[in-house]
Amino acid sequence: MGDHQQSVLKSRTKKSKKRSREEVLHEPMEPVKPESLQVKIQLFQDQPNKIPPLLAYFPSGYSPCKTQQGEEEEGANTPKVKVFRNTALRKGNRLQVVVSPGGSNLDFVGSSYTGEAAAPQVCRYSLGVLDKEAGTLKIIPVATNKIFRMEPRVRTSEAANEDASVSAQSELTTDKKDKLDKLGELTALYGTKKDRKKRKDFIDLKKEADAESQKALEKKIGEVAFDKEALANTSAVVARNIPPHDVSATTPLEAYPLDKIILKGDWDFLGDIHKLLQVGEEVASSAYPHFVCNRIRKLDATQDDTEKWKLSCVFSYITHLVKFRDQFSMGQASAKNHNIPSIIRHRFLNMFTDPGSKILASDKIDLLISYVLVLTLHADGFRTDPSDIAKDLRISKVDLRRHFLNLGCKLGHQDSVLYATLPVPLNFPSENFRKKRRQ
Repeated sequence: MGDHQQSVLKSRTKKSKKRSREEVLHEPMEPVKPESLQVKIQLFQDQPNKIPPLLAYFPSGYSPCKTQQGEEEEGANTPKVKVFRNTALRKGNRLQVVVSPGGSNLDFVGSSYTGEAAAPQVCRYSLGVLDKEAGTLKIIPVATNKIFRMEPRVRTSEAANEDASVSAQSELTTDKKDKLDKLGELTALYGTKKDRKKRKDFIDLKKEADAESQKALEKKIGEVAFDKEALANTSAVVARNIPPHDVSATTPLEAYPLDKIILKGDWDFLGDIHKLLQVGEEVASSAYPHFVCNRIRKLDATQDDTEKWKLSCVFSYITHLVKFRDQFSMGQASAKNHNIPSIIRHRFLNMFTDPGSKILASDKIDLLISYVLVLTLHADGFRTDPSDIAKDLRISKVDLRRHFLNLGCKLGHQDSVLYATLPVPLNFPSENFRKKRRQ
């Protein structure tokens, strides 16, 4: 066979092999049929008396499963797992998991309220268990929707554990503070007028609670010359629960200074009634107390714009005080939708409520009523008919007389109408007289 014939034969062989490969490649592949199962899905909810499954991971590389298998072969102790739950009210979702490997003084600790688990959660976690034989798929929520990060802790150094927890908490606090500062800067630059005003009010509230501001305030108080007679009657004044006052005042305006009752930062949030009158709208009787509705005509009769604005703010402050008390009272659903400005509401909470309490104590209620009655005296020129405010406060005539007498007022009738006036200087009833009135 010649060389030419051999080359032709080789080329034909290559073509046949290429054609066979192409045929194999173009042959249709049989699709893999997925396995289909008919299962019954069971969704379980959280149960108060049972702890849902816990999911944890070990970033250090420790594997309790492998360790357990090796220890079972050697006959050693397996890792012990303990779960601790806070039984305090509203803290039942606080869990702590402790894994103690056998033969070691090292524990792995993870909690649902510190570290990574304390960060905002953007998703929920559930555990699914598929039983092919029984044909069921059980979906159970993970405990508190958190995955526990197990960190190593030396068992003998309890102080080190506490320091680590405190450092983690301080680190989170620092990060949160930095975010708030950056958010505040962005609000000051690009925020709306309403958001910038809210930020300013928040800064003012922080200044009031600042330690340095309190020290400066205490220093100023120390420089004030106190009246010895007023100090001698301090116990009786405290027992009465009355607003800031001056027993040596020569005018009723100075006896209960308005700027000590409505603070400087509150006036800007009391313009609701003034705005209604500017646009020509009526004050709804369902939204405001009887006392305020019956005296709106005074605003129309006041010619001085400054006095008109100040009187409307006094009416608004009385409204917020009455509605605040109603919000803590049973059966007063009409006050639930009343909007009290946040800065004023925070002030009311500090003045009239005890920390952690959902009700108003009797002494706090007396203090709130005293604030309301003093403001009614300011609104009526220190001679007021208290019949309508008694309906708003839902107190009897006997209790109303007691409150006015504790404020240093005098009560008298004119044309069968009871009036309360405020003489100066203030003269409070003695403690013996108050005890007789109670009896």
